[in-house]
Formats: sequence, C-alpha cells, structure tokens
Amino acid sequence: MERTELQYYFETSCLDLKQTLESGQCFRWKKSGDGDSYIGISGKHILKITQTDGGAVMEMNDEAETDFWLRYFDCETDYDSVIRQFSADKVLKEAAEENRGIRILRQEPFETLISFIISQNNNIPRIIGIIDRLCENFGEKVTSPFGDMYSFPSAGKLASLSADDLSPLRAGFRTRYILDAANKVNSGTVDLEKIYGMSYDDGKAYLKTITGVGDKVADCVLLFAYHKTEAFPSDVWIKRVVAEYYSDGLPECMGEYKGIAQQYLFEYFRKRTNV
Repeated sequence: MERTELQYYFETSCLDLKQTLESGQCFRWKKSGDGDSYIGISGKHILKITQTDGGAVMEMNDEAETDFWLRYFDCETDYDSVIRQFSADKVLKEAAEENRGIRILRQEPFETLISFIISQNNNIPRIIGIIDRLCENFGEKVTSPFGDMYSFPSAGKLASLSADDLSPLRAGFRTRYILDAANKVNSGTVDLEKIYGMSYDDGKAYLKTITGVGDKVADCVLLFAYHKTEAFPSDVWIKRVVAEYYSDGLPECMGEYKGIAQQYLFEYFRKRTNV
C-alpha cells in the first residue's frame, strides 16, 4: 500500500466501482468526466476514487480521512472468502463470481434511513434527484479540490422544517415519513447509535417504530449502514428470484452473509432481464 499527501492506493480483486456505486445501495456518487472515477460525499468528507487494474486509488481532502474511507468501502471484510463460501450453491456461485466487485458500503445511519424512506415506490434517477435537492436546500456546502458538494442535513435540521418547507423536494407521500424519522431521531425517541449493539431482529423491530419503515427499508438500513449482513432486503424482484430458485429456503452456504448474497443475486438476474 502506498500513501502520498492526498492519495491512497489499495489493492483488491473485489472492488468494482461501477458495480458497487451504481448498485442502488447509495445515492451520493457522481461519475467523473475522466471515465473510471467517481466523486462522492459522506458526512463532510469528499472523495474521488478511481478504478485501477488491481484495485483503486482514493484522493481526499486530508490523509487523515484514509481510515474513514477504508471503513466506508468495507475493506476489513474478506470478500474472497465469502465468495468461496458461496460456491457450495451453483446459482449463487455464478452470481458471486460474476459480481465479485460489489461491496457492502458502511454508510452513515441517518442518511441511509432517510435515503431508503425516499426510495419507496421510486426509481433510482428520481431518488437521486430528491436526495440532491434535499442536500442542496438543507445541507452544508463542503469544498474540495474535486468540486463543491452538499452534506446530508442533520436530523435536527430536518426536524425544524415543515411539510411546506420540504415541498421543493417533490417527495410526495414520503415527506411525512421523512419528518417523522427526523423528529424521532432528533428527540431521542429513536437512538440510531443503539442499533450497532442490537441483534438483527431487535434492530429491525426498533427501526419499524418509525412511520413508513417496513421490512424492506429496515433491512436496507441494517445492511447498508450497520453492516448486519443477516439482512436480506426483499423487493418484488428478489422475491421472484427466491421463488424460482430457493422455494425450499435460502441455501445454508449464505450463512451470516445473506445481505452480500442478495446483492450478487440481484445484479446477476437484473443483467439477464434488463430490470
């Protein structure tokens, strides 16, 4: 591994930026004009990351942010080992090998919660548009060598707003869900930090006390913010895959990594049906 003032190179066979950043688990990354690069923001950290033959190069505001971004891209999980574990099931083995570049990002909980509330009955371009408008209107401007971006607004900021204030987002029925989540988090009725120490089942039940958070949204938050890889988010499409290939139950080889398997399976079958 090689460090410079603003760059960090890491080598891995299990990171494909397009597969990971365009998989629907995150919404704050923009493709850069130079082809293989993306620029994104998490908290008040901005990163430019570029695909290389054997890994990726990260460019950031400050070298001190290196550990933040290594955690964000889940560099502590041995994805090669997970893929080997999945090889006991023929379909999952093919899906994992083909999509081995997908990683489960470790995102900030409140942003992930609001993002997946917004995602309900929505498509990715529209989700991105709503989140961009939310950040531009109510977040803080963050500068970097790669351009300016806006941070995700805090629970306190959103809790201070009304439905009328949020009308520029054009979020529709989701507006009241956004406000309920913000108010419950801001008041401490829901303590998102506590979920790190909860079991998967307890965390899911806790999140579902928020208006508009059902099984799928809760599973997405648990997987993409808390890295509870037992979570297996199921939409209509994934339910169809499970009904066709795993009607007798999910294969044992998924083990504690059902959420990673779900990402591989979704992408594998999406490519074959243009979903």
